Amino acid sequence: MTNGIKNICVFASSSNDLDEKFYLAARELGLLMGQAGMNIVYGGSRRGLMYACAGAVKESGGKLIGIMPEKLANMGFANPDDCTEFHLTDGMRERKAKMDALSDAIIAIPGGFGTLEEVSEMIVQKQLGYNNKPVIFLNTSGFYNKLIEFFESTIELRFANDNARKLYYIAQTPDDAINYLKNYTPVEIGSKFAVK
Repeated sequence: MTNGIKNICVFASSSNDLDEKFYLAARELGLLMGQAGMNIVYGGSRRGLMYACAGAVKESGGKLIGIMPEKLANMGFANPDDCTEFHLTDGMRERKAKMDALSDAIIAIPGGFGTLEEVSEMIVQKQLGYNNKPVIFLNTSGFYNKLIEFFESTIELRFANDNARKLYYIAQTPDDAINYLKNYTPVEIGSKFAVK
């Protein structure tokens, strides 16, 4: 990647019981990542959308960097065999910190409470100037529409300022997400993003 973006942290559902369209979009994203010379930093299992994406990254030539808390690994969810690197952490907070440290960008594909919590922290990290990584929501089939409406309401009611919209990007397709990464220019961060 010409702009130095190589390792992409993907937050995603670990459910194996979703509509097929979500797995297809996750797989498409993974294939495009691998073809673009990108690697995936992910939760380290063989489950759900996270593995649909990660498996496709590996299939298309990318590396898998798995990160999992010991508690989940001890429950049998670990997938070290598919990973180029596999890291165990003490807990979920340490897991997020490790994922952040090893990644150049963030993509949230559809997921539940865990995905929302993870990507929200990355937005706040950027808002406060701890990093300047691209943060992308992959809005497969409008999955994030209501969350985007909430963000807009938050800005309109002045719980966040207008510049907050620059902290994240809404991609409608996997191709849109990859093109955004390829052309990403860091935004100017600092006091103008602080909460009013």
